[in-house]
Amino acid sequence: MQGNRFPTVIAEIGCNHKGEMKIAREMIKIAAQFCKADFVKFQKRNPKELLTEVEYNAPHPNEYHSYGDSYGEHREFLEFSIDQHKQLKDWCEEWKIGYSASVWDITSATEMISLEPEHVKVPSATNLNFKLLGLLCDSYGGDIHISFGMTSRKEEEDIVGFLKKRGRNKDLVIYSCTSGYPVAFEDICLLEISRIRETFGNDVKAIGFSGHHLGIAADVGAITLGAEVVERHFTLDRTWKGTDHSASLEPDGMRRLARDVRNVKKALTCKSEEILPVEKVQREKLKRSREEN
Repeated sequence: MQGNRFPTVIAEIGCNHKGEMKIAREMIKIAAQFCKADFVKFQKRNPKELLTEVEYNAPHPNEYHSYGDSYGEHREFLEFSIDQHKQLKDWCEEWKIGYSASVWDITSATEMISLEPEHVKVPSATNLNFKLLGLLCDSYGGDIHISFGMTSRKEEEDIVGFLKKRGRNKDLVIYSCTSGYPVAFEDICLLEISRIRETFGNDVKAIGFSGHHLGIAADVGAITLGAEVVERHFTLDRTWKGTDHSASLEPDGMRRLARDVRNVKKALTCKSEEILPVEKVQREKLKRSREEN
């Protein structure tokens, strides 16, 4: 986690690059130089491995956002090869920002392991793929991030217990998450961060927050509740074609998020002494003694 600096801000590009390496490169540069994020995160899928034949050949549920004649073709269009991901990682190194990716299946995880990113993410949709989790535990030395969207409490315990048995729980970052695009404020359920911290905080490396809401107020709230990693979808234009753009932050939103969560983290302290040095000058000028009142 880049020297274990918290809070860590992750700008998830995901598939918001629209299948174009030129756009992906520009997004990396902006996330690094303008937004000051710590990481960008992409996604890696093998659609034919991940989807059943019926799912692959079915139409996209929202034709307007589809990049293919079927859902499988849509996913294939947006997918970068492992060589392209190597180039993305090189660009991240050029712009001095961390590279990471979500892995959705065994083939994708194997490919990502070969690139040795600082961390990989297992999304909510595949966090019960214990063969995938086992591969990461056994063959990958970096941090393992896992989202707890649409996951029962028993399933959460099973996931953390699985990594604990393999001695990898101290490399584990778990995320409070509501899986929706976008999520209404009443469904963000920020207090889940407190529950997850109380349940697993001593067993894992860190607690994160993965949001799909509007604005950045909830992310600031997440920091006050103890989230040490904040992940948000990132786009250059929320009106672009693609289902994730509407739940994403544009560059200025991501910049403000990174600024605000870091400033709030600095502010979450108690006074180091009863009267701080910054107060002493004002005290001498303004404070009235009891006798003067």
